[in-house]
Amino acid sequence: MSDTKQRLLDGAMDTLRRQGIAGVSARNIAAAAGVNQALIFYHYGSVDDLLVRACMAATADRVDAYRQRFAAVGSLRELLDVGRALHEEERELGNVAVLAQMLAGAQHDEKLARVTADALAQWTGEIETVLRRVLAGSPFAEMADVPGLARAVSVSFVGLELYEGVDRDGARRAMDALEQLGLLLEIVEELGPVARRALKSKLNKAAARRG
Repeated sequence: MSDTKQRLLDGAMDTLRRQGIAGVSARNIAAAAGVNQALIFYHYGSVDDLLVRACMAATADRVDAYRQRFAAVGSLRELLDVGRALHEEERELGNVAVLAQMLAGAQHDEKLARVTADALAQWTGEIETVLRRVLAGSPFAEMADVPGLARAVSVSFVGLELYEGVDRDGARRAMDALEQLGLLLEIVEELGPVARRALKSKLNKAAARRG
């Protein structure tokens, strides 16, 4: 990638962080990138297309930065610990603010809605891989909708990031509640075979009733 194209990607993200979705324009992005605004259209076709590319590239970089930590996770509680660290680091980098702006813009812009969903899917895919590994052999493994659970965990992280802006203590308590769930699953893993079979039977009956 040329230096100019990378500067435009960085400029788009910087503009989104500093000025919000309402401030994203060719003039503002070009100023942040230190280039002529005509280069936006030359390299990316439109401001919207540049923003899409910038958000996807930025998300891919952040997911890649966490990939080794995800690979080292051995339990749901460890996954939540990584989630807590992710939350703190992304907030410090200003990426929580970017996500909030993208979600706001997505309410009225189909293209932004698609790219925001695709960006979130990158995180969800990593979380799903971890869940399949840590739940393998668990009584929940056969019952759980792992893709659905991955989305629930991902949405919880995202929701907490946004919720924290208005209720920091409430967001902390919500994360603590998720960690208690992780502890509960660890306790289940320590049950003997008879208790595990009984639990599995109850889970099967509960699933049949829902069906």
